[in-house]
Amino acid sequence: MAAKKEKKKQAQYYEAVGRRKEATARVRLYTITGDSVDVNGTSVKKGEIVVNKKPVEQYFPGEVAKRIYLEPFRTTNTVGRFTVSALVTGGGSYGQMGAFIHAVSRVLQDIDKDKFRSILKKRGFLKRDPRMKERRKAGLAQSARAKKQSPKR
Repeated sequence: MAAKKEKKKQAQYYEAVGRRKEATARVRLYTITGDSVDVNGTSVKKGEIVVNKKPVEQYFPGEVAKRIYLEPFRTTNTVGRFTVSALVTGGGSYGQMGAFIHAVSRVLQDIDKDKFRSILKKRGFLKRDPRMKERRKAGLAQSARAKKQSPKR
């Protein structure tokens, strides 16, 4: 008889989807009690953020980006409390960062609605930004809007 595989218990996580422009982010926020958790086959320490299997500092480089993606955690006083894993697709880097923030804010709201919802809502993190690229129109020379008409005389 074959030996039974022992299934390792995964840490509890909360999941949410965020969107911005053409970008979509699926975020899992792990609440772990130990030092690290196994995320997609790699061990991630408590407080680390992983985006598309890369550390967030590599995926969104720079100080300005760091201030932006840590803002939901800073406003709720939860910096370093959770391990975050995100899968981000579509759009550009700014749109992806906006989608990431939207998803993280939704997850934080799911964790403690009474405490975090009002804070995040006040800062506008829970609202999905509806602005999208305007489609091109036929007869306007490959553009979305017509050129301004110049005076005749």
